[in-house]
Order: sequence, then structure tokens, then C-alpha cells
Amino acid sequence: MYFNQNNNFYHGIVFHHFHDDGIHTKGQGSIDKDDLYKMINFIGRNNILNADEFFEKFKNNKLKNNEVCLTFDDAIKCQIDIALPVLEELKIKSFFFAHTSMFQNKPDNLEIFRYFRINYFNSVDEFYNDFYKVLDKDLKSFFEKNSVVIKEKKIKFPFHTISDIKFRLVRDNFLTKSQYEEIMFLMFKEKQFNHYDFYKKLFFQKSDLQTLNNLGHLVGLHSHNHPTLLENLGYDEQKNEYERCLSFISDILNKPKNEIKSMSHPCGSYNEHTLQILKELGIELGFKSIMTIEPEKGMTKVNNSFLEIAREDHSNIYERMN
Repeated sequence: MYFNQNNNFYHGIVFHHFHDDGIHTKGQGSIDKDDLYKMINFIGRNNILNADEFFEKFKNNKLKNNEVCLTFDDAIKCQIDIALPVLEELKIKSFFFAHTSMFQNKPDNLEIFRYFRINYFNSVDEFYNDFYKVLDKDLKSFFEKNSVVIKEKKIKFPFHTISDIKFRLVRDNFLTKSQYEEIMFLMFKEKQFNHYDFYKKLFFQKSDLQTLNNLGHLVGLHSHNHPTLLENLGYDEQKNEYERCLSFISDILNKPKNEIKSMSHPCGSYNEHTLQILKELGIELGFKSIMTIEPEKGMTKVNNSFLEIAREDHSNIYERMN
């Protein structure tokens, strides 16, 4: 059974990566179409609401504890190629949250870096070892100083290994974004990896957003540039991230801005400024990335506000199934 005492409240299920026997390679956290079928069966098809129904029931305070919706973050092409046919076959309409710099041919490099990591190294640990060699810094004291943070993140994100968590801390807190990208591009050069060749393979095109909209799925905001720690940006920078995202999606779908009502927080990162900005933009449903209460963010309950609805990561469900 999917529902138990730990998740017996309405929430979203968040998906990112899918693999097949063709162009979409298997990597950390990815599942195939058969896994998706099994997962939907495990959750219970009757418990999964269409996105528009979930939205309307939420607005009217009529969601039941065993009702969930499916959400897809980051506008990754494998979602169109692998997940969408399954959703259409089972008649499930979902939320798709897109960051929009990719539609200027400037996608966030996070997905490019992931593809490089899983396809040009024998294992993710080999990648981490090579990365730290290029970085060439003694990180022992940094990790010791962040030992409590590492433990807390492991509790929040159990599907991440300790190595994953340490790497993300180095990426997001020890290095600036430009320093991190400089190291990655040096590694690209070493492996003769030309990332521009992979944009169409990895990211949505405008036509994909239009297809989803025409099929009845709901497309929502996920920032413009997908910063990994959006909460560290100032108010004006955050506002620019979401205003640009809203404008792009509105233009691509040929929809008034006030008809785009949903979003998810990139990497689960937000603060009071973010919530205020989203309210001002007319967003009426927002999803976070975890299933727990974060007291440091002023939360008193799991679904703390209409912009902080819990989501279960599909990786956690996969582990429970297997």
C-alpha cells in the first residue's frame, strides 16, 4: 500500500528523469516506462487526480487525504518521450513545471552537467573524484563545519547519498556558480564533450509545451534560470526570475498571464520574498520538494500554505516498491 501514517495527506508526486533503450540513458534516479506503470498502480490509479481537478478541489478545500497529483519538473525531454505516452494511455493529466531560459537557447546547465556525469564516467563516484581533483582544495574543515547540515539533508532527502549531499554543498555553498561552471567546462574539455550538441535531446522545445497544454496538462512556473538556491537571491532578482518565466510561458502558450496559476520551487528553494512575489503574480498553487515540516521556514504543518504543498519524490516510492 502506498498510503500510510507518514503520507496520509494530499500531496504531489514529483518526477524528473526517465530512461529507455534509445537516446535517454539510465542514470541516478531515472526510471523507465514500466517503472512508471508500476508506480501508478502502487499509488492506486483512483487516488491520482487530474491536475485541473486537483487544483479545483484544493481551491475549494475538498481534497481528501488519499488524493495526489503527478508533477514533472525541469522540462526535460525524456518526460515527453517516455512519460507522456503512459499518462495519455492512462488518461492522467499532470502538472509540468518549466524553467524558461532554455527557450532562449540558454538552458540551465544543471541538466547538461547531469548528462555528462552519467555518460562520461563509469560511476558517479568516479565523477566526484575527478571533480575534486580539478577543484584541488582541502575540504575537510568545510565538511566538518557542515556536518549537522549534511545529516539534516540526508533526513530530508533520503534518496541522496552522503557523497551526493557533500557534492551539492560544495557546488552551492563552497563555490560560486561561475567557479563551479568553470570546473565543469574544464572537465568537458578533458572528455571532449560538446554540450551544445545535446540541447534538443535533453530539453523541451516550445512545441512540447504547446502539446502538453493542448492535451489538457497544466504548465506552470519553475523560474527562468533555475538557480539552485533561489532563496539566496534578493527580492528584485527573484521577481525577475518569476516574471520572465511567466511571460515566456504566457507567450508560448498564447495564454493570458492570469490563466497560469501553478508553480514548483526549483530545488525546493524559496523564502518569504518568493512567496510574496508569487502571490503578486497571481499564483494560486505552489509545490515544495519534500514531505516534511521545515520549522526554520516558519512552517507549522506539512501543507503549510497554498504555495507550500508537499511532494513525494518518485525515487522514494521506487525504493518502497522494490
